[in-house]
Amino acid sequence: MTTDTFPPVPMPVPQPHRNRAPMLVPVGLAIAALVGGTIGFALDQATESAATIAPAASAPTPAAASVEPISNEGTTVADTVIPSIAYVEVSMPARGGMQVVASGSAVMLDVDGHLVTNRHVVEAGTSFRVILSDGRTYEATVVGADVTTDLAILDIDADDLSPISNGSTDALAVGDTAIAVGSPLGLEGGPSLTVGVISAFGREVQVDTRTILYGMLQTDAAITEGSSGGALVDEHGRLIGITTAIGVSSVGVEGIGFATPVEIVARVADEIVADGTASQPGLGITGSTAYVDLDDGGEMPTGVEVRSVTPGSAAAEAGIAVGDVIMSVDGTRIDTMDELVARLRRHPAGDTVRLTVNDGTTQTTVRATLDDLAA
Repeated sequence: MTTDTFPPVPMPVPQPHRNRAPMLVPVGLAIAALVGGTIGFALDQATESAATIAPAASAPTPAAASVEPISNEGTTVADTVIPSIAYVEVSMPARGGMQVVASGSAVMLDVDGHLVTNRHVVEAGTSFRVILSDGRTYEATVVGADVTTDLAILDIDADDLSPISNGSTDALAVGDTAIAVGSPLGLEGGPSLTVGVISAFGREVQVDTRTILYGMLQTDAAITEGSSGGALVDEHGRLIGITTAIGVSSVGVEGIGFATPVEIVARVADEIVADGTASQPGLGITGSTAYVDLDDGGEMPTGVEVRSVTPGSAAAEAGIAVGDVIMSVDGTRIDTMDELVARLRRHPAGDTVRLTVNDGTTQTTVRATLDDLAA
């Protein structure tokens, strides 16, 4: 088995209250009790630090700004997307029956009944129920889950389903419209929709002590509590990401949300539907971000400097050596280790990628067939 190691995640220094240092939390919600119409909320696990994502307790969510519905050739985005969004109810055996312990959202992928949600939504229980936007309810099974991307696939046996259409993050730019659609807490009236923009690309988000998500989309579209596993779509209603986490400080939600890019979602979903599991693509290297000196005395990132190569790995077979700098993947420029990891996670293990490599004197293009780090 080969192992890629990635740069350590910077941990924020605790700030005074006036600076409102944010905390990242998943937007899935644990339901502790439902008595007399009152819902109580509880943490699934303790938050270890401001940089560790743990399932969130109830927190105030800023109201979405009032906006006109975005039209998609005569049909609003809401009309297009909402039929593809479902509420997920997660239960565990308790006192001779079943107790609801968590909830979240899911997105319909195909007419065969496969839905994508977050791993942290389904890992809380053993029994799953999906409620579609039109009120139909079905028992669901977990096809598989992937810890490296915090994604899971559910399956229901149902007819007349409305799968979402996939978009692309490659065509997006900061400032483009982003619309979050989820089904918080199974509220009457179906899924909810909030509108914002793409705030940034390539964010690194730590979900827990074992999972770092790379290449995440950042948006200011209000992601409501319980909408983990919901959809982030473009102005035409095409899926561009699965909502996963929000930023919260001591005064409440910060208007920062994160979503897993659709390219990674599509790859993981296809693999889990086919095989029940997802591969973990890698090159079999350790590396760090390389920098080049500038004429004005500054420096800038220029690629990934290879620190070690595992014998027999994808990198070794491609002729990559210690000291080489990987500068692009399939023609897309790579400046940092985070970018390299995010780009590779779009591919299943076994795919061949083109890497531009500089050995200090010569820049060449090599082909590497990705290892499966989970094997």
